[in-house]
Amino acid sequence: ELHFSQDVMAKTTLHKLLAMKQAGEKFTCLTAYDATLAHLVSSNGTDVILVGDSLGMVVQGQNSTVPVTMDEMVYHTQAVSRGNDGEAMIMSDLPFMAYATIEQTYINATRLMQAGAEMVKLEGGRWLCDTVRALSERGIPTCLHLGLTPQSVSMLGGYKVQGRDETSANRMVEDALKLVEAGANMLVLECVPSQLAREITCAVPVPVIGIGAGPDTDGQVLVIYDLLGLTPGHMPRFVKNFMAEASTPADAIAHFVANVKSGQFPAPEHGFSK
Repeated sequence: ELHFSQDVMAKTTLHKLLAMKQAGEKFTCLTAYDATLAHLVSSNGTDVILVGDSLGMVVQGQNSTVPVTMDEMVYHTQAVSRGNDGEAMIMSDLPFMAYATIEQTYINATRLMQAGAEMVKLEGGRWLCDTVRALSERGIPTCLHLGLTPQSVSMLGGYKVQGRDETSANRMVEDALKLVEAGANMLVLECVPSQLAREITCAVPVPVIGIGAGPDTDGQVLVIYDLLGLTPGHMPRFVKNFMAEASTPADAIAHFVANVKSGQFPAPEHGFSK
């Protein structure tokens, strides 16, 4: 008979996130790029830490995520892994063109997993089905990012809401279904109409995380600097500065977690309609 300590049971796993989805219980995800933020995020109730290639913009000051390298993603994943208090699940982005060929994908996904990631995130639709299938067969969990995919922002013509017309909405639903069938373990929907996000979340058996995708996804993610009100200039519509009603960063994160769990965040004003 196996006896697990409470600590082991508290660990966020894919199985746990799936159970939360099935029970209708919301989960939370925040970005972190270093050990201090990872500790802060994980010790205040966040279920998933995303080591996002958003670090290109918020840490490095780049204009997009495109310049972020594989070496940088490994470095930041290692730092986050050291700071995680052991309960949050760590997901790391494969950066721009790090999964252009299947051989590259194997090498780069391995590097992230060995650096401490428990899941890798890739941006794109059905064209990634073979890649997802290959990673799944080799025991590497994948999260697929649909909607506004920042690595493709040059093709998308800027940071715009995706899936507003029927053709692109239907295509996104089909992409989601095909990717899950190929073995994707989780989806992220960014900047898509709330109604479409709800449809995709209901259509797939895996957990779905939203950002600017309305209240009906299984989980919510924000960039930690946005949540803490540290982002200079214009704040995207889907962002809420939780620091405005908190006395410490820890309070702000705990407040975000509580608001997501209770369904108070995101509110209607944080989402998009068709």
